Amino acid sequence: MKRFPTTIIKRVAILLAGIIVSVIYLAPVFWIFSTSLRLPKDSFRWPPAFLPTSFHIENYVNLFKSVPYENFLINSLYIALIVTAGQTTINCMAAFAFSRLKFRGRDVLFIIMLAGLMVPTQASIIPLFMVVKTLRLTNNHISLILPMLMSPLSVFMLKQQMVTIPESYEEAAEIDGAGIVYRFLRVILPMSKATISMVAVFAFMNSWNDYFKPLIFISDFKKMTIPVGVQMLKGFMGNGSVSVIFAGVVVSLLVPLLVFLIAQKNIMKGIQAGGLKG
Repeated sequence: MKRFPTTIIKRVAILLAGIIVSVIYLAPVFWIFSTSLRLPKDSFRWPPAFLPTSFHIENYVNLFKSVPYENFLINSLYIALIVTAGQTTINCMAAFAFSRLKFRGRDVLFIIMLAGLMVPTQASIIPLFMVVKTLRLTNNHISLILPMLMSPLSVFMLKQQMVTIPESYEEAAEIDGAGIVYRFLRVILPMSKATISMVAVFAFMNSWNDYFKPLIFISDFKKMTIPVGVQMLKGFMGNGSVSVIFAGVVVSLLVPLLVFLIAQKNIMKGIQAGGLKG
């Protein structure tokens, strides 16, 4: 009975702390959504109004009239889907090789691959641009897809997951006559489903939010992606409508939010698996 009040107090404190943190994180998002529904002049009032006094849905209509925003959405979506499928496939095969196969120089190659985590994109963008230019892929979406098909961090997470799978499962399948491809597809991949889902979501988010490479490689206005398109909404000398810009930001958040809601359970399982077994 003495512990009962203490337990209730702890739970209430944790709940209140969670509510406060949630409000702090969600307040800017709600303010962006609120600003996208008001007139631009109302965004600069002092003191600032958190809630819109009137709702102007025409800001979202003007969003698609001012720029080809639907093209930006389609470009980002299909690039992100191709990157997600390609990166997940290639990284799973690489992680399987590093974790389950034995070959000369395996550990050295793995260390060299992990060294790529220490090289920022900005440091390698010049040689990458030279390669893209030599291959005549500038102003082409392939230049955005190919560099993102390999992720050292994803390979590391998948490899750490696959290492924890007991070898007895593969040995039993091998006794039954299963080859290496069958063991990879029917034994290892199903047991790594949670981590694969987490890696796929991360690949989609990184591609969807990529701003630096599209800004450099793409010059055709209709081939631009969402991050660059939102930047274009600012207009010349920053004279674009603030409400329309925030309307573009809100629309750009819908797809990642939907992806996260669908894969939320698998993401949590993947994080728990990595934390407990990695």
